[in-house]
Amino acid sequence: MEIHIYKDKQETIREYARFFIDEGNKAIKTKGNFNAVLSGGSSPKAVFELLTTEEFKDQLDWTKVFFFFGDERNVPADHADFNGLMAAKALFEPLNISENQIFYVNTSLAPEEAAKAYMESISKHFAGKNIVFDLIMLGLGDDSHTASLFPYTKVLNEQGLDIKSNYLPEKEIFRITMTAAMINQAKAIGFLVYGENKAAAVKTILNGEPDTQKYPAQLIKPASGICHWFLDEGSASDLKS
Repeated sequence: MEIHIYKDKQETIREYARFFIDEGNKAIKTKGNFNAVLSGGSSPKAVFELLTTEEFKDQLDWTKVFFFFGDERNVPADHADFNGLMAAKALFEPLNISENQIFYVNTSLAPEEAAKAYMESISKHFAGKNIVFDLIMLGLGDDSHTASLFPYTKVLNEQGLDIKSNYLPEKEIFRITMTAAMINQAKAIGFLVYGENKAAAVKTILNGEPDTQKYPAQLIKPASGICHWFLDEGSASDLKS
């Protein structure tokens, strides 16, 4: 595990963008392409928007990048809460990313079928090889969830490398998510967290007693890759030195 702490939100986002570029160039140099898993929400959106600026957009060969999603909300593809739509507006369209490089979750299907279909499309992309992503972006919720691995939900018990639908009883909604086992196969995992409101959750995951049902982000322990935490001083304020 590597913990990177920066002064404020802006610096944290900028360093994460550099991290994304570095991991991408490393993968392309090694094997000719970069398989990147994106997350939803306002934090990654800020990274995506930065990657499209003059400072960053020419630092990576975007024609060799394949984009996936670690989780998706069970809403139509044109819904404002659809992670894929946010990424399209903030990243794909400004960079003219080809549709054949983007793997969206088909939420026109029932949740379980959407999960199954997404797993099939991922498996086809990797063409029989082990499903090992080069980088998986993750965020952290106030309740210590990451991707759509929410506290006390059924998916936390899944041991296989898979995509699953996950029902959230309190919100009465479904999500589609990668299992922790699949995430843990990645070569690099990058949490992006900022703000004092996340300090308690960060402390719980990094310094707290193990309880993966209550604190699902504790399940993220790469099998052989490296887990990076990009934090600002606010979100890191409760950590032990």
